[in-house]
Amino acid sequence: MKIKIINRKGEKLRFLLDSATPAFANALRRVMLAEVPNLAIDFVEFQNNTSALFDEIIAHRLGMIPLQFDPKKFNFTDECKCKEKGCPSCEVFFSLEKTGPVMVYSSDLKSSNRGVKPMSPDFPIIKLLKGQYVKLEAIARLGRGKEHAKFQNANVSYSYLPMIEVSRIKEAKKIVKSCPRGVLGVKNRKLVLLDPYKCDDCKVCEEESGNSVKIKTDPTKFVFSIESISGLEPRYIVEESARILQAKAKEFKDQLRRV
Repeated sequence: MKIKIINRKGEKLRFLLDSATPAFANALRRVMLAEVPNLAIDFVEFQNNTSALFDEIIAHRLGMIPLQFDPKKFNFTDECKCKEKGCPSCEVFFSLEKTGPVMVYSSDLKSSNRGVKPMSPDFPIIKLLKGQYVKLEAIARLGRGKEHAKFQNANVSYSYLPMIEVSRIKEAKKIVKSCPRGVLGVKNRKLVLLDPYKCDDCKVCEEESGNSVKIKTDPTKFVFSIESISGLEPRYIVEESARILQAKAKEFKDQLRRV
């Protein structure tokens, strides 16, 4: 297999996976969504809450706030040396205390670990009116997307790489202009895909040409689109997913030998 980076900017990454199978591509996508560990608020204890929202709603909002953290410095609680007692290597404590009237944001969360904080200080949590008060403590732990959506790292999708097949056509320029994405062009008097990565297989060129143009796909080439919705970088998510998938394959082989 070969990998080619198409573009990478901030929280988004697109790459071409070449010489693979649909089964492998889908397995990689599912691991990215559900298996890569992520840190999120998993437990909330309220000392007081006189706001308009129930405790459960506020706790859900806290859990969905993406946290910035170093994945190398944290363990799962059940795998930690503290034996599930809770320590700085497996848990991060947050506290929040506010009195209205005020809008409470993610920046108001006080963390026990300087390296762990919300990805943005501007996530709204709750609006407190005059006289309303909220005080709580929360614990963030590692988890996986298959356990709860708050642990999901990224939005991940892939599509087959499109290819163009052309029979006899008379009005190539007309077909080029019909493409809503502007990915068609003429080279050496031949209709070609100038940028196959931008083609969304809308079939407009096929209709305009009377089916003289066909957009087909290569079942061995996949264009992956990844957008991180957590504190993890897209590249790390891909690399960690590959390691997890490799470990699963090794475990399967080991179990198969015992049969």
